[in-house]
Amino acid sequence: MSRYRKTPEALARLSPEQFRVTQENGTERPGTGTYLHHHAPGIYVDVVSGEPLFASTDKFESGCGWPSFTRPVDPGHVRERKDSSHGMIRTEVRSVDGDSHLGHVFPDGPADRGGLRYCINSASLRFVPREAMEAEGYAAYLDLVKEAK
Repeated sequence: MSRYRKTPEALARLSPEQFRVTQENGTERPGTGTYLHHHAPGIYVDVVSGEPLFASTDKFESGCGWPSFTRPVDPGHVRERKDSSHGMIRTEVRSVDGDSHLGHVFPDGPADRGGLRYCINSASLRFVPREAMEAEGYAAYLDLVKEAK
């Protein structure tokens, strides 16, 4: 059994915006997310379950209005599914254990880094700074996060 779970206590701690995005498949307004221009070294985890999702090393400025990443830190924590809402066909990205709506993945990311753009709502994430990763149980991912220069 995974140590990452969606619990009633975790859901009760969410802000109204975090609940709307993660539990009701919402989207924050472009350009408004807490982590859009965030550049500190660390890991981004699911705000509901805590499962590790993205590393700061894989974050890039895409200009789309949401934080963008080239890949998840562990594909086993991210599930993709077809989303045909809003008159478009897109690929939704959800956390596996938390079942949180994270955002969408598109095939227009940096070609030299795999070509994908994980366009993720800040409201679905919690940032763990590199210096706190070991204490918070994410030591296994330290090698994926470059130290600040």
